[in-house]
Parts: sequence; structure tokens; C-alpha cells
Amino acid sequence: MDLSLRDHFTANWKKYFGSAELPLAFFYSDAENTAEAAPHAEKWNCFIGALAQVRRGKSMAFDVNSIGCSGGKRYLGFSDKLKPGFEYFLSCGNEKMEGERYLRTPAQVEKFLKANPLTPAPASKIIFKRWDMLEASDAPEVVIFFATPDVLSGLFTLAGYDRDDFQGTITPFGSGCASMVQYPLAESKNPKPRAILGMFDVSARPYIKENEFTFTLPFNRFLEIISYMDESFLITPSWQKVKSRIDR
Repeated sequence: MDLSLRDHFTANWKKYFGSAELPLAFFYSDAENTAEAAPHAEKWNCFIGALAQVRRGKSMAFDVNSIGCSGGKRYLGFSDKLKPGFEYFLSCGNEKMEGERYLRTPAQVEKFLKANPLTPAPASKIIFKRWDMLEASDAPEVVIFFATPDVLSGLFTLAGYDRDDFQGTITPFGSGCASMVQYPLAESKNPKPRAILGMFDVSARPYIKENEFTFTLPFNRFLEIISYMDESFLITPSWQKVKSRIDR
């Protein structure tokens, strides 16, 4: 990680987005790095909730044993298994389980799973750090913003600034962790990677603030869009009106 890039973006973020929260970044590694190992999950927990500590500045390393949700293990790349009857769990349920009713039929779930772009974890740990906590030895793969609507408007517009296909951001169906890990990793392999607008997962929403969503970019795309900050709409009076509201 180029620390001059880290510091330059931090300064530009403050310049254009004021008091808005800095993003997180993650990468895979077999070493602990300078992150604290997340405790083993003794019972079910939502991985999104654990990220609250990272957002406060605590760097954390998660492995297969520290993720207490089978979906989280899958979407972070540590497992390809699903609970038996998952097609009923995600849809209408059956005599053995209550369905979440996020898709109407089990057939829809099966179609969704076939199209799902799973990326196996390339190492034993996934390490999350707040942007300003990144070090020279780190190699971020994805950048995650937890953002309010005004901040999202800036990120969304910046992600479309250089696009002649006008498809700089997508919002695919999936869990909260899928929108932050699975989909951006898949996008990183595309010739023209797109940002992922996420955290519409009803089950995960209680673990973040009511006025927040996520905006996630593969690191290669993140580098592209931040290079335009000083020439984009961010320097206009229109954005200054929004920024003043962000600061309030």
C-alpha cells in the first residue's frame, strides 16, 4: 500500500466530504498482519455487527471460525456449503422451517444460486481495516463506504463520472456481506468494474444505522474514481451545498 496515496485520499475525503466517515478496506492474508484476531464464534452472529469495531479504528482478522453465520462463511469465501433446504429458507419456507420470504419461490432461489459469483478465499484470513489504519505492507482489494444518502449521492456520481455506458453502479440482490465482499470481488475481474450499492438485506439492517447503506468498490476501480475528484462536480457550488449539510 502506497502510504502517500492513503494520506492524499484522506485529505481529499475531508476536503470534499467533510465529517463523513472514512471507508474500510479488506484483503486476504495468511498472516495476522497488524490486525487483531476476531474471537471464535460460539453462537450465531452477524458479521456486519463485528465491523462496527473496525469502523471505530480497530483492525480485525476474521477466519472461518470467527464467522458465526453460514451465509457469512459462504460470501466471504470460506465455505461453499448452505444449510439443507436453503431454497425454502430464503423463500416461502416449508413444514420444517420458516422462510425469510426474500424471494417468492424455491425455484427462484435455485436460479439465484446458480448465477451467484462465488470467489473462494485465497488465504486463511480476511483482514478489515479503516482506511487511515492501512500500512505499507497491506494490499487492499476492496474499499467499503458506510454512507448516508448525501454521501452516497457524491460517491454514486463520482463512480459514473468517466462512464460512457452510464452503468457505474449496480445493486444486485444478495446479503449484506455479499454486497461488500462477494460482488465487488467478482467486479474486480471485469474489464470495466462497477461499484456495488448494498446493505438492503433486511436481516442485516439492524446492525447498521437506519440512514446508512454501503457503497463498495474493487480497489482498481476505487483508484480510478478518486483520481477525478479534483476535476469533477466536487469542486462546484452545487456540491458545496450538499457538503454543508453533511457537515451539519
